Amino acid sequence: MNGAIALDRIRIVLSRTSHPGNIGAAARAMKTMGLGRLWLVRPASFPDPVAEARASGAGDLLASARVVGSLEEALEGTILSAAVTARRRERSVPVRNAREAAPELVSFAGRGEVALVFGNETSGLTNEEVGLCSMPVTIPANPAFSSLNLGAAVQLLCYELRMAALDPVSPAEPLPDLAAFEEVEGFHRHLERAMTASGFYDPANPKRLLQRVRRLFGRIRLEKEEVNILRGIISALERKAE
Repeated sequence: MNGAIALDRIRIVLSRTSHPGNIGAAARAMKTMGLGRLWLVRPASFPDPVAEARASGAGDLLASARVVGSLEEALEGTILSAAVTARRRERSVPVRNAREAAPELVSFAGRGEVALVFGNETSGLTNEEVGLCSMPVTIPANPAFSSLNLGAAVQLLCYELRMAALDPVSPAEPLPDLAAFEEVEGFHRHLERAMTASGFYDPANPKRLLQRVRRLFGRIRLEKEEVNILRGIISALERKAE
């Protein structure tokens, strides 16, 4: 696939950005690397003249930015999403660094929509937000001083995506037909309803069951046919219990 087409299928998602200047800086970083699709989840202030000033010529990306109320909305239609995080998280799926992740994201952009998700400047992404994404990605910064501002982090990841798109690596095996985000979420809701009805899951005392189940299936990246099979099994068990 043409590199420009692959980059055009990658959306950059900024979640709960607190300073409008960082939105402008991110837009500028994106445009310099050939990415043009910006999604904003509940920004503190947008549109904002500070964002326009920091965009420095990338105001068209701000004008076309999609503003949504939840990360779920921002991920609709994607088949693969990467959560950029600096924190080590318990029971997480395997973490890739930016250079490892970029070729994979570009490859899957040839099959469908892909997203790269950045969190709030102070607190980053929540565990729930990371759980909605297909894989965590980190920037291997100096461990003694790993602080990066949002614009710099977006610039680094967009650079790696551009390099991967300019020199694509053919996958050793055909890429799987991954289920879309909403198909996977529909499965998780179905499974939760079935577990609750059976008494296996108690919403009043949830502990970490749903997080563990989500990570279990997240490690294998469900394909469309697998989602259909799993939902068919659940439906059959539900009918048997009636």
